Amino acid sequence: MEPKQKQYPAVDVTGDRSKIRCCKEQYCIGTWNVRSMNQGKLEAVKQEMARVNVDILGIRELKWTGMGEFNSDDHYIYYCGQESLRRNGVAIMVNKRVRNAVLGCNLKNDRMISVSFQGKPFNITIIQVYAPTSNTEEAEVERFYEDLQDLLGLTPKKKNVLFIIGDWNAKVGSQETPEVIGKFSLGIRNEAGQRLIEFCQENALVIANTLFQQHKRRLYTWTSPDGQHRNQTDYTLCGQRWRSSIKSAKTRPGADCGSDHKLLIAKFRLKLKKVGKTTRPFRYDLNQIPYDYTVEVRNRFKGLDLIDRVPDELWNEVHDIVQETGIKTIPMEKKCKKAKWLSGEALQIAMKRREAKSKGEKERYKHLNAEFQRIARRDKKAFFSDQCKEIEENNRMGKTRGLFKKIRDTKGTFHAKMGLIKDRNGMDITEAEDIKKRWQEYTEELYKKDLHDPDNHDGVITDLEPDILECEVKWALESINTNKASGGDRIPVELFQILKDDAVKVLYSIWQQIWKTQQWPQDWKRSVFIPIPKKGNAKECSNYHTIALISHASKVMLKILQARLQQFVNCELPDVQAGFRKGRGTRHQTANIRWIMEKARELQKSIYFCFIDYAKAFDCVDHNKLWKILKEMGIPDHLTCLLRNLYAGQEATVRTGHGTTDWLQIGKGVCPGCILSPYLFNLYAGNVG
Repeated sequence: MEPKQKQYPAVDVTGDRSKIRCCKEQYCIGTWNVRSMNQGKLEAVKQEMARVNVDILGIRELKWTGMGEFNSDDHYIYYCGQESLRRNGVAIMVNKRVRNAVLGCNLKNDRMISVSFQGKPFNITIIQVYAPTSNTEEAEVERFYEDLQDLLGLTPKKKNVLFIIGDWNAKVGSQETPEVIGKFSLGIRNEAGQRLIEFCQENALVIANTLFQQHKRRLYTWTSPDGQHRNQTDYTLCGQRWRSSIKSAKTRPGADCGSDHKLLIAKFRLKLKKVGKTTRPFRYDLNQIPYDYTVEVRNRFKGLDLIDRVPDELWNEVHDIVQETGIKTIPMEKKCKKAKWLSGEALQIAMKRREAKSKGEKERYKHLNAEFQRIARRDKKAFFSDQCKEIEENNRMGKTRGLFKKIRDTKGTFHAKMGLIKDRNGMDITEAEDIKKRWQEYTEELYKKDLHDPDNHDGVITDLEPDILECEVKWALESINTNKASGGDRIPVELFQILKDDAVKVLYSIWQQIWKTQQWPQDWKRSVFIPIPKKGNAKECSNYHTIALISHASKVMLKILQARLQQFVNCELPDVQAGFRKGRGTRHQTANIRWIMEKARELQKSIYFCFIDYAKAFDCVDHNKLWKILKEMGIPDHLTCLLRNLYAGQEATVRTGHGTTDWLQIGKGVCPGCILSPYLFNLYAGNVG
């Protein structure tokens, strides 16, 4: 029997050797200058990434504008470019094998980006850079290294494995430098190369692709268009402490995306660990609600005791019946993949182009590259032609929702997700848990109740308004808009609407008890906030709208309340108030302003306008002042008490790209997802000086 071979750890650590386990998993990291990610190139890069088995790919000279992150099939892309100019740009693309290990990212600027991964026993940080060229002014080069040093300062020093990959536009030369450059580098060292070596020495980094003996063809990273000149300017740097985790580093000359740079890869052995993340909120496929659902829910509704029940208890029973039956009988909505416009023919041409490159057939490669560009343009034109035909068909059939959705998709306005935000001191936050905590901190501060403002509660009102009628419930249920995101209870209104009179009867019983006791189910007091970016810096929490998703069942009750309040609200609002009012809108006021301006110009009179923009208008409404205003306006105490008890004890959670926050208390403001909020704000704004 052969003796068992001893396993050695994949990293060089002395103090923490007892914590290190042998790492059998091997990952491949790559970096590639793609020379602009123009039409069709993203698909070609993903194809090459899969063929070469690259798990993490750093990309530079992307030439995309803006910053953010998005999903593309089985890949996830973090990118950062200039605000408006298509210059520079860097990105890190990960495949599904490592996607769930991502802890966070730092979108520094258009020349550097970092992504951190959860590993075992140590985490991993990968920084992709794109250094200025040799003919750039010295000040810009120094600024690049200063920014990179700042980014390193945000990277944990202990229990963290660091890789810096990218195009350094530097030649370190063939001379070996202890602890920095190995025996297998190329060329003659230039000034930029010396600057890179000094940076490595200052930060205890080693250039990994100079440590392994390879054929020169596997060391060059750039080839001139005529094929006469070759250089080694792309490098993979790692901490000297972790150099033994890298098993190989070389270029892949056969990989092709139409660039004059070679794909540089490095294989390392470290264990990545899946980060615990909340699941994506499920959505029912409401176009396929089966008959079994209505039969089972109706049968279970018959067994409910509807007489003199506590609203919260009765609603919880109804909620459980609808949700359990829905999950069991209704299929979940499938996520639609974005249509690909690049045809298989174009991808076949890309493969032939790669083969021509590998064989050194320059003329054939040039011809195939032009052919790929021609077919890509043709495919894009054909794709948009088909999209326009679908738009015309939706318009002909009167499918308004599908029509405008298709127009939005075809316009090509792309909004990437923004995962990175700043803390209260203006420092970038990259870790997922820290981002969630920051959103919770910001939201708590935004909706925090003033301590000096006591809650004057008058108890239960005995002088009640006329009871709710069953026909009111039926009208309200049918009038609620469909195809809307559900609240925290995850029950869309369509699941009640399809039950018709059976749902009306049960909901009517709940609302009768709410009407009498003025007590609301806790589910109806809970909101899910969705941050929607506004114009401005997307890293600032204050530059987001917090749109609230509320229970659809509560919307039916609020619809009835709205109708009951309408007669009082219309009497109190001035005629000049046009916002959120039936039969008029802000366009009428715009027309009035234009008419006034025309008359003033005709009569040669000066005119002055004062425009007031309320900051966080809905979020700053003082509840006690609002109740006082309603009382002074003659709103019945019963209706005011219902509203007051709805807002008392309100809770919310913020849904971020990294999961939801803990529940937090809402002490002020009107709910931005409630149908009553515009009416209440109109009354409040018109009476607070």
